[in-house]
Amino acid sequence: MLHAVAASVLWGLFPLYFKLLKEVASFDIVVHRLFWSCVFLAGVLAWRRQWRWLGEVARQPRVVGGCLLSALLLSGNWTLYVWAVNAGRIVDTSLGYFMSPLMSVFMGYLILKERMRPLQWLSVLLALGAVLWLTFANGKLPWISLLIALSFAFYGLLRKTAHLGPLEGLSLETLLMLPLVLLLLGIDSLRGSNAFTHASTSAQVLLMLSGPITVVPLLLFAHGARRIPLSMLGLMQYISPTIQLLGGVLIYGEPFTGARAIGFCVIWAALAVYSAEGLWRYLRSRAQSSTEPGAGSA
Repeated sequence: MLHAVAASVLWGLFPLYFKLLKEVASFDIVVHRLFWSCVFLAGVLAWRRQWRWLGEVARQPRVVGGCLLSALLLSGNWTLYVWAVNAGRIVDTSLGYFMSPLMSVFMGYLILKERMRPLQWLSVLLALGAVLWLTFANGKLPWISLLIALSFAFYGLLRKTAHLGPLEGLSLETLLMLPLVLLLLGIDSLRGSNAFTHASTSAQVLLMLSGPITVVPLLLFAHGARRIPLSMLGLMQYISPTIQLLGGVLIYGEPFTGARAIGFCVIWAALAVYSAEGLWRYLRSRAQSSTEPGAGSA
């Protein structure tokens, strides 16, 4: 549980980190984030001598294609997130990550044909009501929040069906993006516009650290996810956007009043219904298993 909590807290603190890189364009930050993540993951795989799976995956074009698509989605999610953070839209990004679990449930229903239970339907409809309210109140769709929620939910769906472990999946995604990343860095270098060479020393260090800062929380979360119940893991998904929201409002002074606050309250109500239903089902299943004949015998 501590591993999963640590990962969520680190993700919640990401805006503080990316604000320090405001001198670097958002797209360039993501390019370097991919590059240094690949370097760091290669070091981890070399240390663990965990290369055999690459040969097996190379013979599965469907898995490679799925990972390429998930890598593109993740890169798009990162680019929008970093841009929004440095554009003073941290509160909007937190709303997107609050909506993401509910979006994942609905995608499971639409694409994987998973059955949605009545309270899950209620939580999704409440989230839809929040989006409609924010659209009506502000005169436009909360597009940053929706795109972040959709891209991350689609990414989760692709990772769910890829049948690769967290380390292997992320390593393959960054490896597949590496040719494009190297091409972009090469073009920028030839043009004399490479963000790394023109950045300050502190920004260069932060760009290099973006690799381990990206990978470590993912590995911590994956380590925790294998050892705690799914219902508890679901509740921990809200730690990160909560920290982001508090940071955006309390540290950077982003507005959080009126229609926006009402929309968030509806989303929180949807998440409360969703979480309570999952927790209730988990506790009921444990109680039933403990009362089954032979459950308490050695």
